[in-house]
Amino acid sequence: MANKELIVVQDVCYTYPNGVEALRGVNLVINKGDFCAIVGQNGSGKTTLAKHFNGLLKPTQGNVWVEGYNTTQCRVSEMSRLVGYVFQNPDDMLFCSTVEEEIAFGLRMLRFTKEEINHRVENVLELLKLQGLRTQHPFALSLGDRQRVAVACVLSLAPEIFVFDEPTTGQDHLGALSIMSVIQELHTKGCTIVIITHDMRLVAEYASRVIVMNRGQSIIDAPPAVAFKNYNFLEELSLRPPQVTQLATLLGHDEHAILNTKDFCNWLSSRIKPNVQNQTSEA
Repeated sequence: MANKELIVVQDVCYTYPNGVEALRGVNLVINKGDFCAIVGQNGSGKTTLAKHFNGLLKPTQGNVWVEGYNTTQCRVSEMSRLVGYVFQNPDDMLFCSTVEEEIAFGLRMLRFTKEEINHRVENVLELLKLQGLRTQHPFALSLGDRQRVAVACVLSLAPEIFVFDEPTTGQDHLGALSIMSVIQELHTKGCTIVIITHDMRLVAEYASRVIVMNRGQSIIDAPPAVAFKNYNFLEELSLRPPQVTQLATLLGHDEHAILNTKDFCNWLSSRIKPNVQNQTSEA
């Protein structure tokens, strides 16, 4: 059975009020269950594109369809039930007096019952380990904790599609692992994930598909192992694949790109063994 198309972008152009042309004829389809990474240089159009997925921006030309709804005909509040968007800067999302109130706000606006609100708030507080911060003012928290609160606000709405703009911003190593484990769990449960990131290691480790943006256009749309084969081209865009991928390329690996140390060790071992065997037989 064909994959269900959740987001369809058709010939989308977008020009900001100051005249900057941010998107130029973008076409793409995101299917149910995809884990997409959108990458590109600053100003390439990746965040502008993603903001079209939930109606935060409306196309200057073209159309964006989300689960059959044309975003130009829907309010952002309606789209939030379908697409949860976590901003790169959590301060753009936070304005309540406590963490608990922040998480509950969107649910109240969507008229959930008090019992359901309490249930969802407790669940996300536990999931993101925020129980001890529930009465704290969000702006009294560290940047990493504010980012987790922003994620919690979106998780509470339980949309089918999640967009994370630089999800590990402000996180230390453990915090980044915690956020990504939650995102991975959402994907495992059947949610569709889109991340915007500069971190090629995250792309290699988590994404099943990478969309490379440049000058307002999608120029590569492929699995990471295929996309990272364009090593020299990505270098020109200041996008460097993970170090293990670069090393394998320098050592002569010319098939699909190697994305992790396990695959690199297996490939290197396969090269070494024949040489060892040949030397043994010659001796």
